Amino acid sequence: MDIELGITNVARPVSFSTNDDADTVTAAIESALADGTPIKLTDDKGRRVLVPAQALGYALIGSETKHAVGFGAL
Repeated sequence: MDIELGITNVARPVSFSTNDDADTVTAAIESALADGTPIKLTDDKGRRVLVPAQALGYALIGSETKHAVGFGAL
């Protein structure tokens, strides 16, 4: 699933893919915003992404479906 996080006062968003489902990502973001703690997510390569909750401008959580790539038969 693709995630895009907009950070206040930063021109470019933080974009990455994760193996977590949409509910897990949403719960992590909502919990961090409510508690005022950093948003902690892990990308699909095992790297940790930490964003201060106060700096979050927006979050786009992509679909969980995998899209086919290439010209193969369906």
